[in-house]
Amino acid sequence: MTDFSKGPTPPEGLPDQLIADLAELTPDELRKTIIHAQELLQFHEETEFPIEPEPGDDILRVTEHDGYTEVVKQVYCHEGCDNCPHGPFLYHVTEEPHPDGGTRTHWSFIGEAKVNQD
Repeated sequence: MTDFSKGPTPPEGLPDQLIADLAELTPDELRKTIIHAQELLQFHEETEFPIEPEPGDDILRVTEHDGYTEVVKQVYCHEGCDNCPHGPFLYHVTEEPHPDGGTRTHWSFIGEAKVNQD
């Protein structure tokens, strides 16, 4: 079992049982859980998830902040790269207004990120 005492703090209002269940999942199961949660949000039309990874990206962590979303991801090259995956890299993602009245997602590269592999 992973020691989460140094890990991220769950958002306020998240049920204790869900927090405990998520803590028991493997990284692969967590990624699948994120995908399913995004699909449920879109199904309920409550909100559109602003993080759309590029093909070959592997999102490791998403943390909401006031004014931006912090994203840590790894990047996979095309076939033949012996050094894949690259990263993890830290990005700040924001929704920016445009003159046409819409908004677009903007990814700002911050740098390399440390990810607990416990």
